[in-house]
Amino acid sequence: MRALCVFLAVACVGPAQAQQLGVPQSSVLTLSSERLFAESEFGQRVMQEIEAEGVLLAEENERIVAELSREEKDLTEKRTEMQPDEFRPLAEAFDRKVQSHRDGQRAKLDALSRQSEEARQTFYELVQPVLIDLLRESGASVVIERSSVFLSSDRTDVTDAAIARINELIGDGSQLENRGDE
Repeated sequence: MRALCVFLAVACVGPAQAQQLGVPQSSVLTLSSERLFAESEFGQRVMQEIEAEGVLLAEENERIVAELSREEKDLTEKRTEMQPDEFRPLAEAFDRKVQSHRDGQRAKLDALSRQSEEARQTFYELVQPVLIDLLRESGASVVIERSSVFLSSDRTDVTDAAIARINELIGDGSQLENRGDE
C-alpha cells in the first residue's frame, strides 16, 4: 500500500514538486553518459576491476618479455657455435614462440576491452528505468547526450540526479552479479 502511495505521488508530480526532487521542468533534458558511468558506484567498481586486471596483464607481459629476452640472448650466443642449418630451426621456433606470446597477450587485452564494453552495456540497461523516471518527472520528451549539445542551460542537465538515484538503486552492482549464484 505504501509503495502505491509513493508511486501515485511521483506519478502526479507537478512542476514545483519535480523541482524539489531535483528534476528540472523542461521539454528537453541533457545527460552526460560518460559521467553517468564514471561517477556512479557501479562504473567506479568496474573501472577499478578493469584497471587491476590491466595491471596484472602488464606485469605478466613484462615477465614474458624478460623471459624472451633471456632466451634471445642465449640463442644469440649459441649462433656463434652452430652451423646455420642447425641454428635456423631454433631461430624459427623462437620466432613462433614470440608470435604466440604476442597473440596470447593481444587476445587477453581484447578480452579485457570486451569485458569493459559489456559492463557498460549492462549498466545502461540497468539504469534505463531511472532515466525514464527522470524523463516522466520532468515532463520532458527527450534526453540528449550533453556532449552533443552546442549550448544549453545547466538546469537541464540531470546527470547528478541520475547518478544519485542509480547509486541508491544498484550501488556498485556487485550484489546483482551474485544473484546468478542463487
